[in-house]
Amino acid sequence: MFAQFMPVLLVLAVAAAFAGLFLGMSFWLGPRRPSALKDSSYECGVPPRGTTQIRFFVRFFLVAIFFLLFDLEAVFLYPWVITFRELVAAGHGAFALGEMGAFVLVLVVGFVYIWRKGGLEWQ
Repeated sequence: MFAQFMPVLLVLAVAAAFAGLFLGMSFWLGPRRPSALKDSSYECGVPPRGTTQIRFFVRFFLVAIFFLLFDLEAVFLYPWVITFRELVAAGHGAFALGEMGAFVLVLVVGFVYIWRKGGLEWQ
């Protein structure tokens, strides 16, 4: 069982090693010339005005997160649909269908909750 995951673990280890190596190199070899201008906030070339502690409309971000959630559902469903015939041939069709049913049920319950709370309404 462990041998099946060895290539994935190897890729993750190499990726982590490269990320750590390049982050470390940029930290140790990069120039350090701090200044007040570099430490100030930068927003599209316009100097910030007023305080940064302001209220803003969060509805857009919530809808974006909901979209990502349900987009990931499609990403997880696609490989399952592709391998479902193999699972049925191996005798695991009912179990696989039950697992995916539970996954979709959790997402549907979340969607109904969001809908009832008014998370999808733009007012």
